[in-house]
Amino acid sequence: MSAPAPSTGEQLPVRTAAVWAALDPLVGAGGTLRVLDVGGGSGVFAVPLARLGHQVTVVDPSADALATLRRRAQTAGVGDRVRGLQGDGDLLHELPLDDHAGDDGYDLALCHSVLEVVDDPSATLREITRALRPGGQVSIATANRAGAVLARALGGHPKEALALLEDRDPAPGRTRPARRRFGPDDLLALVTDAGLQPGPWRGVAVVTDLLDAASGADPEAVRRLELALAGTSPYRDVATGLHVLATRP
Repeated sequence: MSAPAPSTGEQLPVRTAAVWAALDPLVGAGGTLRVLDVGGGSGVFAVPLARLGHQVTVVDPSADALATLRRRAQTAGVGDRVRGLQGDGDLLHELPLDDHAGDDGYDLALCHSVLEVVDDPSATLREITRALRPGGQVSIATANRAGAVLARALGGHPKEALALLEDRDPAPGRTRPARRRFGPDDLLALVTDAGLQPGPWRGVAVVTDLLDAASGADPEAVRRLELALAGTSPYRDVATGLHVLATRP
């Protein structure tokens, strides 16, 4: 089976083009990486990475998501390169990670859409740092507060937009805790406090989530625009998400 081509966005969502572009030099350089995908759920990233020849361990608290991961990996013909473990990101030390990590740790970890919902983002990042080998890298993607404010405002919800701007729950009284949003400085501080060295931050889905689904915009043109805007202010500042690659010294 041919591997997906993240750099072209083939078979991959346009909204994650900036994340794949950042990962391309690592995952497309040849050789097999040991990858830890924390909160990787049903394998949106894990299965494409396995198709590129890498060994991927997915940690997720949802048994249903891990069952979907197994089916997706088997359907893609990479069931032998993807392993699912049920558990939490802030308790990685309780899981049998060493089976795939080797003696010195993982080469690459993914922490995508996780810090928004875990009990303690700092503890989760510290656990991931410990699971990496020296020189290993972690890809971190989070929700961007500025992007959430803009989306709520454009959606006709100015009160919710103001609440998000002030870092308040836009829907108080809900049964589930409010999802966290981060600014670039917040994210970089978390990364540094975890003992990681952050690279440049990028915007994720700068324009994709603002487009009307019926607009008929050419996906390839949108992908090229996303890549052009991902590292450029002021556009990246109002993206839906933030992304940074960080390295364990």
